[in-house]
Amino acid sequence: MGEKQFGIDPNRINAYAEEIKKVVEAGAEVAIVIGGGNIFRGLGAQDQGIDRVQGDHMGMLATVINGLALQSVLEATDVKTRLQSAIEMDKVAEPFIRRKAIRHLEKGRVVIFGGGTGNPYFTTDTAATLRAIEIDADVILKGTRVDGVYTSDPEKDNTATKYDSITFQEVFEKDLKVMDMTAFTLSRENNLPIVVFDMNKPGNLQRVVQGEAIGTIVGN
Repeated sequence: MGEKQFGIDPNRINAYAEEIKKVVEAGAEVAIVIGGGNIFRGLGAQDQGIDRVQGDHMGMLATVINGLALQSVLEATDVKTRLQSAIEMDKVAEPFIRRKAIRHLEKGRVVIFGGGTGNPYFTTDTAATLRAIEIDADVILKGTRVDGVYTSDPEKDNTATKYDSITFQEVFEKDLKVMDMTAFTLSRENNLPIVVFDMNKPGNLQRVVQGEAIGTIVGN
């Protein structure tokens, strides 16, 4: 949303595209899972009288809309992309096929995964973790609007302190909200580290990919 109350802020999506382009040009293989909350949030559907399953499917379709927007902006900056959807819609996106996704990455294309997992009751976090495991990713980079994991919500608690690194077990014990529990458990069981960082600060994505200690790393 950027500075908007709804929909897609062109300034924000263009800024993201520039950040992604830099890491691709540096040689990183990049796959992206994008949410849809700027358009529709499945979790809030029941408050509007919409069945939860229907609402979740609406949210998954919203992620495809965002994926199309990001794909368009990336292609305009000469970054080759492929959009794959867990919900088949062959007129706008490839179906998710693991081997094809890996091959696209090997050819230097950015792969955008839309449609969540294709199933209701699963979050974008879970979709990201699942896809990361399937393509044998080195790490999950969770870009947020805060610069890491804190002892409590830094937007609500001025005394919150940031962790530079933390184990999966400590996150469980302290009940910290890094990802939803399904996604987090998948990461832990597959020994897939997570880096939580501020995606809205220019240059941060490149710094994380280059191994600089910014944000918070969660691992075993």
